[in-house]
Amino acid sequence: MLQLSYINQHPEEVIKGLERKLVPNAAEIVNSIIEVDAKRRATQTQLDETLAESNSISKQIGMLMKQGKKEEAEAAKQATGNLKDKSQELKEELRLAEEKAKELLVQLPNIPSEKVPDGKTPEDNAIVFSTENNITLPEGSLPHWELIKKYDIIDFDLGSKITGAGFPVYKGKGARLQRALINFFLDQAIEAGYGEIQPPIMINEDSAFATGQLPDKEGQMYHDPNENLYLIPTAEVPLTNIYRNEMVDANKLPIKITGYTPCFRREAGSWGAHVRGLNRLHQFDKVELVQIVKPENSYDILEEMTAHVEGLLKKLELPYRKLNLCGGDLGFTAAMTYDLETYSAAQDRWLEVSSVSNFETYQANRLKLRYKDGKQKGLCHTLNGSALALPRILATILENNQTEDGINIPKVLQSYCGFDKIS
Repeated sequence: MLQLSYINQHPEEVIKGLERKLVPNAAEIVNSIIEVDAKRRATQTQLDETLAESNSISKQIGMLMKQGKKEEAEAAKQATGNLKDKSQELKEELRLAEEKAKELLVQLPNIPSEKVPDGKTPEDNAIVFSTENNITLPEGSLPHWELIKKYDIIDFDLGSKITGAGFPVYKGKGARLQRALINFFLDQAIEAGYGEIQPPIMINEDSAFATGQLPDKEGQMYHDPNENLYLIPTAEVPLTNIYRNEMVDANKLPIKITGYTPCFRREAGSWGAHVRGLNRLHQFDKVELVQIVKPENSYDILEEMTAHVEGLLKKLELPYRKLNLCGGDLGFTAAMTYDLETYSAAQDRWLEVSSVSNFETYQANRLKLRYKDGKQKGLCHTLNGSALALPRILATILENNQTEDGINIPKVLQSYCGFDKIS
């Protein structure tokens, strides 16, 4: 959530940033927030003065009674009574102003970093780096949704029978390859200094709000109304919320944590020919990286985290490219995001497999996550990245490594799998 103080001090900068994110009526919303906050501050001042006056008169009542000035004491009592009524009215006005300010604030996404390119659609994203696509497939090569049937390693029909569309069942070598990828990604994260966490996969409303899933992505999450709990869309949410309402010693920063979880997304209205097979699922597995850092270090750490993901793709011998997302394609909470995409030779298209984002203080403000460095206090910066999301990685491995007599397993995974080919 954007800070009120920043909005008040830099309204034109905020409006410009929101317009880069294609927020309609940005100036109107920002001006409304400033007006509501001005009213809130004026009401708070009036309330403080009323309470101070009431307290001052209350102290005089006992003295007046001792002096036998009963009529004056009674008048003072009447005055304090009136002031108390006024203070209650002001408290209600203050509550309403605070609620209105929050209601407006949560509508606003984070504003883009200056490093983010202008643009409205994914076509405007800047390609920062791309490997050569030198994959040569055998004649009669197949997309992964045909390969998984041919080798009986993932069963969408069975998943549909058990649950519904978008919930595949991994079988035999498909299940072992999935587990191998999870273990490989976790081991690589731990080697890079991340501490492993196994968090809950259901979260409460406070956690969903703190990292920006609510109210922005409410319709995308599976919700249990009886317990008011949500299935996580990503491990980012429970991992980051470990530090909600915390004051962190600056000497302990950066905090680096990783976790594997299944992830759940309703993905309403997003089905079509371009999302066949593993390209988009309701349930999928992912290893997530989260860092909590001092503000001055966050963009260096964004580069570090992105380089880690690139290293994974190189070790898997997958062609990839790195994109700096434009303002119009940037996520609600992100100030800057790199997307990593692998090239699927069988589908002849790029598939997003990771997003690495710097949220600056946006999440930390909602989380009330601060650091203390001597006498200095401030909001932390939070970052997260997929390292990696499995479905499209698995799809690309299957497609790009297919041969006439089976699917070769990348060398780095063979010891994890216990086999070097699916045939």
